Amino acid sequence: MKILLYTVNFAPEPTGIGKYSGEMAAWLAAQGHEVRVVSAPPYYPLWKLGDGYDKPMYRRELWQGVEVWRAPIWVPSKPNGITRILHLLSFAVSSLPVMLRQVFWKPNIVMTVAPAMVCAPTGWLVAKLCGGKAWLHIQDFELDVAFQMNLLKGKLLKQLMFNAERWVLSWFDVVSTISNRMLDKLRAKGVRAGRMRFFPNWVDVSHVYPLEEPSYYRKELGIEPDVKVLLFSGTLGGKQGLMVIPEAARKLAHRKDLMFVICGEGVMKPQLEEASADLENIKFLPLQPFERLGQLLGLADVHLLPQSPEAADLVLPSKLSGMLASGKPVIATCQMGTEIARVVSKCGLVVPPEDSDALVEAIERLFDDDIARMKFGLIARDYANELFDKHNVLNRLVNQLDFISSLGLAKTK
Repeated sequence: MKILLYTVNFAPEPTGIGKYSGEMAAWLAAQGHEVRVVSAPPYYPLWKLGDGYDKPMYRRELWQGVEVWRAPIWVPSKPNGITRILHLLSFAVSSLPVMLRQVFWKPNIVMTVAPAMVCAPTGWLVAKLCGGKAWLHIQDFELDVAFQMNLLKGKLLKQLMFNAERWVLSWFDVVSTISNRMLDKLRAKGVRAGRMRFFPNWVDVSHVYPLEEPSYYRKELGIEPDVKVLLFSGTLGGKQGLMVIPEAARKLAHRKDLMFVICGEGVMKPQLEEASADLENIKFLPLQPFERLGQLLGLADVHLLPQSPEAADLVLPSKLSGMLASGKPVIATCQMGTEIARVVSKCGLVVPPEDSDALVEAIERLFDDDIARMKFGLIARDYANELFDKHNVLNRLVNQLDFISSLGLAKTK
């Protein structure tokens, strides 16, 4: 089968936001499918082009059996609501001729990965021109997030953009997303049940697993054996409500047996570092290579998963599956009733977003109860094995692709 993947983010290495597209493409190629990818150069989460990607602007690469076509993208130095839209539009325009060229290749399925709904019309058009099936995969509801976080404003603009989104969604043969609550959101946006698919983010449970010995990050960071670690690892972006971490660290400065570690890159990093400058119980790490992910996540005694109250039910952070696979409990700051709360409440604690007092109380409760911490960790690992195992998720995807390509979907479903 010929599969064309259209996505803004495609990582040449299995790190960052594009790692799922990369792993999926490599997996499909290893299964014997012909896979092409049209994507922008790597730029996330540092918001600058990867080394060597400034010229030539258009290029073709061969990566793990996948043919990757790169089209240029404008990357703002200070992303905000307007510049993010222009950023995505620049790729939608620059990638259009590259995508149209793929019509002659005649893919069986064109999968467009959003965010970047501005790319969805092109993905659908190419599928229709070559007689293939059009699949839209939604990682988060970017329009909902943008308006709820006031990155975009205005009732008229909101109505126009949501009507346009609903119209575009109706074009696709398949629309998938990563959580049950997000499937409910698709249903509310008018997507029919027969066209919806549950396609969660995954984790390689053979690469991330409970460590039998202390992580070697402890020695590298100079953390004593009797000090317990609260870890946040991921993109340091605006949707996470991350400022609650230094607030909680300040209130727990008297606890010499606790250490906060923040690992990652993103637009919020300077603010976090400034807020933590005088704190001795916070350490920062840059984005770490994939091969060290198991050791990094194993550093945690408890994982932190803060979320902005506006975005908590419009996304399901991809980092959560790795946290669970490490066999350690999670404390999430989000509203009850959200998908994040539903998952985390089984293997950790949920507190209101941006409430540092509640977060401090949850931290002390878990760290002062070894039995509860161990119990939650065991449940977390079992949950990861059951729902997010990479091989199970991608095998289900292959079965869906085969079915959709061979039988198609009736428009009346």
